[in-house]
Amino acid sequence: MEIPDQSDAISWKQFYEDYAKGLRLKNSKGERSELFIIPGNHDITNAIGFYRPMKPKTDATSMAKIYNLMLRPSIPLTASSYNYRKDKINYSKNIGGIHFMFITLWPDSSERIWMEKDLRNVSSKMPVILFTHDQPESEAKHFTNPHKLHGINADDKFENLLAEVYKDSTRAATDGGNTTIEQQGWVRFLKKHPNIKAYFHGNDNYNEFYVYKGPDDNIALNTFRVDSPMKGKYSSLDETKLSFQLITIDAKKKIMTVRECLWNTDPFQPDKSLQWGTSKTVSLAIN
Repeated sequence: MEIPDQSDAISWKQFYEDYAKGLRLKNSKGERSELFIIPGNHDITNAIGFYRPMKPKTDATSMAKIYNLMLRPSIPLTASSYNYRKDKINYSKNIGGIHFMFITLWPDSSERIWMEKDLRNVSSKMPVILFTHDQPESEAKHFTNPHKLHGINADDKFENLLAEVYKDSTRAATDGGNTTIEQQGWVRFLKKHPNIKAYFHGNDNYNEFYVYKGPDDNIALNTFRVDSPMKGKYSSLDETKLSFQLITIDAKKKIMTVRECLWNTDPFQPDKSLQWGTSKTVSLAIN
């Protein structure tokens, strides 16, 4: 919502019209496919504030709406009643013998408390796939300001999106970009739960399939970065590179194939069929 951009409430309305009301995909029963939504850093910043001017200063509409849609509280939250510190958008679902986890922004020490509790009810033989916003390294600026009062300010430039206080540097977020200590905590969690077999994320958006090895090169997690239809790193400059990912899972064989779908290769022919880009097949089997 940085000036002169529009309010969070307006953006949510546009998103909901396109991605919820406009959803035409059907499941095997002929019903509308389920929609699983997690927030991004801008949704959270709009809700809690930023170090550069915004108008309005805060607007938690999208966070409240996503929370209501995904967690279905008995009393729906509103933009004014939503509290980011306690109303985290974490949920999970078992589909075809696979456990899907959806968490707010990044698996920091706070999120891992919820994840640990959730995984207690999941067999160690069941593959787990994680969906979140940040890449496995996250970003220093997304952690809570380690300086006095832990505030959001233009000097330190920390955004306080994650509850975990940043530990790797005492400098401003823009200067101390290392997240080694934070990642090491995350890697320890991965080693404790080897059935976490894949990780999907956005942020610095473009299509990428890779293996996250951790800061100490002692883990191997199949990771998939997805493009953005609005501000992709490459597609914002060349719209023919716009893509989304199609995930196909053989539940019996525990094999997953992720394919890049290029849906706008000829902007002057909007009805042209999509084209397949890169693809990767990985095993979800538990060793």
